[in-house]
Amino acid sequence: MKTPTIKNDIFVMLIFSAVILTMPIWMEPLGASYPDLLQKFAIFGIFAVGYNILFGLTGYLSFGHAAFLGVGSYTAVWSFKLLTMNILPAIIFSVLLSGLFAMLIGFITLRRSGIYFSILTLAFAQMFYNLAYSVLTPITNGETGLQLARNDPRVIDRLFSEAGEGLPSTDFFGLAMSGYSGFYVCAVILIITFFISQRIFHSPFGIKLRAIKSNQTRMKYTGYNTRPYLLTAFVISGMYAGLAGGLMAATDPLAGAERMQWTASGEVVLMTILGGVGTLIGPMLGVGIIKYFENIFSALNEQALHQAYAFMPDWLANIMVAITSPFVGEGWHLTLGALFVLIVVFLPGGIMEGINMIKKRFSKKTPEPHSDSLKKKVAPETGK
Repeated sequence: MKTPTIKNDIFVMLIFSAVILTMPIWMEPLGASYPDLLQKFAIFGIFAVGYNILFGLTGYLSFGHAAFLGVGSYTAVWSFKLLTMNILPAIIFSVLLSGLFAMLIGFITLRRSGIYFSILTLAFAQMFYNLAYSVLTPITNGETGLQLARNDPRVIDRLFSEAGEGLPSTDFFGLAMSGYSGFYVCAVILIITFFISQRIFHSPFGIKLRAIKSNQTRMKYTGYNTRPYLLTAFVISGMYAGLAGGLMAATDPLAGAERMQWTASGEVVLMTILGGVGTLIGPMLGVGIIKYFENIFSALNEQALHQAYAFMPDWLANIMVAITSPFVGEGWHLTLGALFVLIVVFLPGGIMEGINMIKKRFSKKTPEPHSDSLKKKVAPETGK
């Protein structure tokens, strides 16, 4: 029984890795192959995969994960300012500090479940946002955001080289974090984090988390203390968010309080639900759809629509532009909202539910020839 599972996991990892690493090629026809957008796909993919460990496995809906995203960003920028422009120390500190904050917040919020847990996480996220925006301005630089400066200490960098005239850029041991090289660094980290998530999903720990989601009361009756498992899942999920925040700062060395707003937490919830809660690939599909709509659909205007309908007669093209223009450009939220409603109504399990339904339909086995004759022989004896 274990061998097919292991083989299936390896197959999924190989396909997933190939799809991620070839994104610049197959995203070209969709107009989404430029590095900045590809980096967003990878970074928010890490964020969503980590969030799914908490929400997908335990059923605990957090509205405050943007707090860890912001903590990771601020930590990374301070690492660039104080130590080095190499992203490795920044990523390590982002993950560790986010995990520490997740442990403290999870210890308090996990005393409640359901809507009360969700409200508590939202309250903590808003507290973090207000602290970063106004109270902790010496650390966060308030509404302006934390940025690099020429006179930053950068102790490690200055030990090995003289400071240049302009602002330095982030790198990974000489590999620039801008352009396609930056995307591939993020892509490799995404593949690693996806593998870790896959191991968690199929581990005894992941099975216990699913049992908590199914019936936490019964788990307690069997003698399990569910709090440590929930807290561990919360901390791991928070560390994923901190990693995503650190990579955001690595690709764009700026940290602002807006990354802690409740809208950022709501966005990762939508990504997870849209793709499929509790599935490995689902959150990635949700990230792709939302970020594609946000960056591509939002850039479409009436001129682009007229070019798209150029093959039609002018009067018909004008009608089509009038019909579709409210759904693109600034109205891309309308299209995304309609798509979300359709998926929630008809596919409560997200896009992955639809994919699984198609797979089951095409994988149905035809009944064996002898089964019908067997039924005919048995039927007279049973009187049916």
